[in-house]
Amino acid sequence: MTRSFHHVALIGKYHHAATGTVAPGSREVLEHIAALLVKQGCSVSLESQTADNSGISGYGALTPEEIGVQCDLGLVVGGDGTMLSIGRKLARFGTPLIGINQGRLGFVTDIPLEDVPSTLVPMLHGDFEEDRRQLMQGKVLRKGASVFDALAMNDVVVNRGATSGMVELRVEVDGHFVANQRADGLIVASPTGSTAYALSAGGPMLHPSIPGWVIVPIAPHTLSNRPIVLPDGGEIAIELVNGRDASASFDMQSLAKLHRGDRILVRRSEHCVRFLHPRGWNYFDTLRRKLRWNEGGS
Repeated sequence: MTRSFHHVALIGKYHHAATGTVAPGSREVLEHIAALLVKQGCSVSLESQTADNSGISGYGALTPEEIGVQCDLGLVVGGDGTMLSIGRKLARFGTPLIGINQGRLGFVTDIPLEDVPSTLVPMLHGDFEEDRRQLMQGKVLRKGASVFDALAMNDVVVNRGATSGMVELRVEVDGHFVANQRADGLIVASPTGSTAYALSAGGPMLHPSIPGWVIVPIAPHTLSNRPIVLPDGGEIAIELVNGRDASASFDMQSLAKLHRGDRILVRRSEHCVRFLHPRGWNYFDTLRRKLRWNEGGS
């Protein structure tokens, strides 16, 4: 059987909360997967921080940029947070990613550890489904000048400060005024992010094939301020009218402190992330499994 991939990068979950090093058990998992890849005839490299924190030797170490240039597949071992981080960095290179779930929910890292031998080998030989997810481009403007910009796969969130009251936000879509909102914050989520923070704030789930976004207010002062689904071809602008210590976050990993009058612009990025799933993968199977729908049913 002909291999579809030749140089594979291993990216591990190394942000262990207590120590900042590789998560317990991850080294053994990574070593096992690396050996499996070598047995299949693949060249293997470790993402540089994964290599530094795991202590695994015998394989080359590459930065995300080097992975994008040199590798034809990224294998992510961790949770969705690990996948979000590397996905944003590799999107511009078009490097496909396979996710092995070592986290909890795992909406985009969908291969259980125990299924790796039986699932990964066929995928290396071309037996997979491809799933492309569009990224969001977020930018913070201050007095007309850009002071911060970042990509997001899940969401762009404007949040109040930890000890302050509500924020007042002016929302525009394609230059058209939508509403002034007083709330704890506001979420602009992609279909991928619709099952993350936006879902916990009461937003709807969007199928990944829908070219849209959802705007979800966080604990709004007026209960008639409801989530709304919008096409992703335009521009959403959020202006901080009032509120202290507010911030804008991009996938909860990049953070910008906001001043009154700052405008957060959200547009569709030109880049998308390429996920590869096992043959027969279905989005509804993922929802049913992760959200425990119809437990006990046939």
